[in-house]
Amino acid sequence: MKNSQSDYSVSSGNVFADLGLPNPDEALAKAELAHKITVLIREKGITQAETAKLLRVDQPKVSALMRGRLTGFSLERLMRFLLLLGQDIQITVRASDRAPDKARVLVA
Repeated sequence: MKNSQSDYSVSSGNVFADLGLPNPDEALAKAELAHKITVLIREKGITQAETAKLLRVDQPKVSALMRGRLTGFSLERLMRFLLLLGQDIQITVRASDRAPDKARVLVA
């Protein structure tokens, strides 16, 4: 939404929605999961090559993931990576207080 006094827009909280990209909630969830994976890799102090072996992918895929290039990475695949990195995943489904077409996916 445009601010009437300046040339900026207030974010909806989802940059993918703000840019009008398709499936913005899924894109945001993937970006948040990829960020968590990247943080874990850095915290563990392991190389991309070591990470690739652990995640059962090649090193260029790890590089792409860590750079936010998420084409080819499904939510399921990213969750599998988190499991391989020793993380528990909890999925909660609840009624939305929004209109049915405005329900959303959130990563905590």
